[in-house]
Amino acid sequence: MREHGLLSRMYNRQTRKYDSSIGPQGKKAKNRLHRRFKTDRPYQKMVTDVSEFRYGNMGQAERIYLSPIKDLCTDEIVSFNISDHPTTDFVMKPLTELIKQRPALNYRMTVHSDQGVQYQTDKWCHTLKKHHIFQSMSRRATCLDNAPMESFFHTMKVELYYEQHYKTK
Repeated sequence: MREHGLLSRMYNRQTRKYDSSIGPQGKKAKNRLHRRFKTDRPYQKMVTDVSEFRYGNMGQAERIYLSPIKDLCTDEIVSFNISDHPTTDFVMKPLTELIKQRPALNYRMTVHSDQGVQYQTDKWCHTLKKHHIFQSMSRRATCLDNAPMESFFHTMKVELYYEQHYKTK
């Protein structure tokens, strides 16, 4: 295929990717979902993650980060934030919006994430505990434990991002 110039342009990127595990390590929560992503109750199982998007000059690409929270019952993005830096406050904004908009439930909500540094901070953990929300984390380097969120990012990037070159935010 290479001899005939038939190569995919989508999957041959050799650039440095965002690594959410770099930074001070905090408390890791156990995996409560265990890849059981199906639910018939809204706001029962939520997943979140951070993804990096590049824009600007190809030589010195700028980066922005997206942090959505997805409801596994409705498959809707119920809250999100976009920022220049993947800080703890960056991931806290969608969580606080989610807490404000959620209805009164007779069951506890679970928020599942990867083991990113932002999700191990005291601020994140205490907010979840204060609002009686279970915290769940994927096992290290196991993207299948957070497959619905990874699938969302993949679909979004293939349909909206990879074929375009964005010069500005």
